[in-house]
Parts: sequence; C-alpha cells; structure tokens
Amino acid sequence: MKNKRAWFAFPYVIWMALFVVIPIVIMAVYAFTAADPVTNASYATMANFTGMGIYLSVFLRSFWLALLATLVCLLIGYPVSYWMAKEGPRFQRVAMALIMLPMWMNFLLRTYSWMSILENNGLLNQLFRAIGLLDLLGVEYIQMIGTPGAVVLGMVYNYLPFMILPVYSVIVKLDGSLIEAARDLGANSATVFRKVIFPLSLPGILSGVTMVFVPSVSTFAISNLLGGGNQMMLGDLIELQFLGGAYNPHLGAAISMVMMVIVVVCMVVMNHFGEGEEQAVIM
Repeated sequence: MKNKRAWFAFPYVIWMALFVVIPIVIMAVYAFTAADPVTNASYATMANFTGMGIYLSVFLRSFWLALLATLVCLLIGYPVSYWMAKEGPRFQRVAMALIMLPMWMNFLLRTYSWMSILENNGLLNQLFRAIGLLDLLGVEYIQMIGTPGAVVLGMVYNYLPFMILPVYSVIVKLDGSLIEAARDLGANSATVFRKVIFPLSLPGILSGVTMVFVPSVSTFAISNLLGGGNQMMLGDLIELQFLGGAYNPHLGAAISMVMMVIVVVCMVVMNHFGEGEEQAVIM
C-alpha cells in the first residue's frame, strides 16, 4: 500500500527537479565559472565572488530597506491581526475580503498607481498645492518618488497582507481557556498579552516576517519604479547582469547564489528562534 501511495509523489518530485533543483544547479555552475573573452570557453573561477565587494552598498541597501519594510509591516499587521481575531465571524470575513481585495489586482498595476500618487506632479503634490502647503514651504513639489521612503512604502503596501494573514490565523486559534486561566490568576490585560498571547503568536509572527522579508530583499519592480533608478537593490542588480547593458550572467548567478544563502541562513535563524520560544512557553 505504501509503495502504491509513493507513486502519487512522482509528479511533485519531477516538478521540483525541473523547476527547483535543476535551476539551482545551473545557477551554481554559472556562479563558479567564467567565459574566456577570446575562445568563449568556460573555466572554473572564484572571481565572480571575490569581485562582488564593489556592490556592497547594494547589498546593505537591500537588506536595510527589506528589514525596515518588514518592521513596518509587523507594527501595522500585528495590531490589525489582533483586532480582527477579537471581533465576530462576520467582521472577520469582511475584513479579510478588504485585505485581500488589492491582491486581486496585478502587482505592476498596484505599483504604477503609487507612482501616480507620489510623483512630482502626482495626486499628493496636487493636494498639497491646493491646500497651500507647497506655497507655505516655498517649494514647487515635495520629492517623494525616487526616495528610499517610496520603496519602503511600496513594499509595505504590497506585502502587508503576508504579515496580517499568518499572525491572524495563529491568534484566532488560541485556546481561550489559557487567557481565562491567566485572568483567574490575577493577570491584567497587559500581562495576559505579554505572557500568553504574544508568546503563543510567535509562530505566526516569524512566518509573516519570513513571507515579507524574502520578497522584499529580492524585489526589483518596486525599487525600479518607485525608486526611480536611484535606489538600486539586489533584484535590480541581478536583472542588470542578465538583461541590461552590463551583461554578465556569471556575476548575476553569483550574486543570486549569495543572496539565496543569506536568505536561507536568516530563515534558519528565525525558525530556530521560534522553536526556542515555543519550548519556553510550554515549560
């Protein structure tokens, strides 16, 4: 019976081999090789990694903006998730629909809409001009697009549901008897939240942090459109190596591999931290 059931896993194994394992192997081969400019023959080298230091500022900017966007999503998403979980089922369904509604629109369309809002002659600057704020400040417009703040705003807007949903799914399933027991033992609302609710919601927080941080650190559409080309991130740098004028797929593969390793290490650290917190709560 077990052997018969194992056959059902073959399509998944083939899918993973074709679209996960093989691309990673190809990326590793490109990362550790280079093409001879004369013969165009490939040879093994570590130059793709050793020469990556010139892009240190891009790495730092990518991780800084991704961390900032993740923190903002957590500060906004956790209270919203907690509020939703405490309301009735009807309110939860309506709130869930409102949160998911923007996700039904194309990702690029949502980003382009923010360009129309933030650009120098966009909706916000037109509003500021209409109320006299620009005259008061003595400027023609407030520079918003092409700044790190615009990139973070775009990431928060697009990835906030990925923080709200996992945190909400954990909080809404918390055993109410634990909260009642804490109150019976004399704990006030702040203590109940700090000692019971927050520790038990950590798996959802860590899941949300991972789901926001990973796409944020590798984004290129948001940084390209809202950053105005002034806020290059890792995704933009990799795209430039494969599709831009500085065509160098070997360097692009090396950057992709380093980014993948860093992201995996961050995920392992967060998961280990989450396991430690769960064990502490159980004890």
